[in-house]
Amino acid sequence: MNRQAVFRLLHNQDVSVLIIGAGINGVGLYRDLALQGVDVLLVDKADFCAGASAASTRIIHGGLRYLENAEFRLVKEALLERNRLLKNAAHYVRPLPTTIPIFRWTGGEWNAIRTFLRRPGKPSGRGALIIKAGLTMYDAFAGWGHAMPRHHFTSRGKALEERPKLNPYIVSTATYYDARISYPERLCLELILDAEAESPTVKALNYVGVRGAGDGAVSLVDELTGETVTVKPKLVVNATGAWIDFTNHALQRATQFIGGTKGSHLVLDNPELWAACRGEMMYFEYGAGRILIFYPFFDKVIAGTTDIPVENPDTAVCSEDEVDYILASVRQVFPEISVDRSQIVYRFCGVRPLPRSNAATPGQISRGPCTPGAAVRCTRGRCAHARCAAMKQNS
Repeated sequence: MNRQAVFRLLHNQDVSVLIIGAGINGVGLYRDLALQGVDVLLVDKADFCAGASAASTRIIHGGLRYLENAEFRLVKEALLERNRLLKNAAHYVRPLPTTIPIFRWTGGEWNAIRTFLRRPGKPSGRGALIIKAGLTMYDAFAGWGHAMPRHHFTSRGKALEERPKLNPYIVSTATYYDARISYPERLCLELILDAEAESPTVKALNYVGVRGAGDGAVSLVDELTGETVTVKPKLVVNATGAWIDFTNHALQRATQFIGGTKGSHLVLDNPELWAACRGEMMYFEYGAGRILIFYPFFDKVIAGTTDIPVENPDTAVCSEDEVDYILASVRQVFPEISVDRSQIVYRFCGVRPLPRSNAATPGQISRGPCTPGAAVRCTRGRCAHARCAAMKQNS
């Protein structure tokens, strides 16, 4: 049966759960409910995994930087999930050694103390001491039984011997392990197919948007034909990420949960830079403590990312200023390697579904669910955090 025929059969049907948004969060929930025998309908207004899930840096990480915000529970959970993906999706997710060029011995300690006292300031330069502390915690949270090596430091002399074109002003480097994912879109699709193989009562349709809601029903529209149908779900899960407020508006719910930030990336065709990475990701700070990365991706190099507030995710693009910023950051690490616009073969931009926040910088906005010490607090009994909002709203 083709897609349009399935869409028409939905008209006036009862469904236990309607999930709106087929990124990794919506798809993961879809599969989990399917394995429990729940009848689920998953819809997305575009391709499956077309939003932030497709426009990510393609790194499966535990959030080393989140330790600065004292989000220990989030880091531990993320590392647990990273290790599971390394085991369960080894055809897509593989270990990625990551090297940090370090330009000072001390720095960032006072900001770390302020964070523990719940008085975070603006990001500051990170020295070897605070990096050592962070990597030690990171390894501990990853679990002593995981398959990847622990972090290690390399002296300045040996680091420059291994990478002669590395910035000579370093004092040392530190190397730890995270993971990379080659095709996040294919992983999402496999989860959808796995769910449908396990349960005949689940359906996933792309190019289906939300037209409206009322009287216990949700109106859906085929984005390709304009045809509409009405379904009657017992529970609606809004998993549309950066589009949560826009989806809620279509569902007749006015909210202002999301204060997303865009992250832009460049794909560079630079064989010299590719070789200088030595198969590792370079993870470093640039400017006012902002973390950037670049690493070999097949025969190219992915470099990014930015963290800029954006109101409408549909308008987010990689700007010329961001291009300049990312290229300059790469030159900081390897100043002798020529990196310029002529080497850009592709640029892309995704939007992080972060909660609206009064944090001093985008990097200080919580990436996890509400916990003691999170950058967002619950008020009037309603949680303004993106992840909580996606699960609670419209239920």
